[in-house]
Amino acid sequence: MSLPGQNTKFYETPNHPFQGERIAEEHGLAGRYGLKNKEELWKAQSELRNYRREARELLGQTQGDTELATERGSQFLARLKRIGVLSEDDSLDDVLSLDVNDVLERRLQTIAYRKGLGHTPKQARQFIVHGHVTVNGSRVTAPSAKVSVTDEDSVAFDETSPLADDLHPERSEDQQ
Repeated sequence: MSLPGQNTKFYETPNHPFQGERIAEEHGLAGRYGLKNKEELWKAQSELRNYRREARELLGQTQGDTELATERGSQFLARLKRIGVLSEDDSLDDVLSLDVNDVLERRLQTIAYRKGLGHTPKQARQFIVHGHVTVNGSRVTAPSAKVSVTDEDSVAFDETSPLADDLHPERSEDQQ
């Protein structure tokens, strides 16, 4: 239970819940990224919506106080570049062209799968939830955790985990 007046829901549901095309697209994204349910996809879409909203506000402020808008814009771009949503040469206009795949690619679950820690995205999720995966030496059990570009290389199996053994039967073939 949360405090009165506090929003506990960090996503927006679709306005039209029974659109076949949208449902099929969401199902494809949930399967490709191994999401547990559509709620995780909606959270990523809301996060992307917030990025776009902030970019539009900053672009609008450049018409007025350019010094303050430039400083806030550079901080915003630095944050997005640090978590890997934007590349180093992207600008504020490029935030508006992002899609939900860019946000989903930065999840720990997706990065663990791409590094070969699991055969499938769902298996990578299971390894994370069961505490077999570490980031920078600390165990992370949230598959939706955002992994920064600097921490991406440090995603590995926990050294105390049975999966750290190369001969474990659940290890990927390319990890051995």
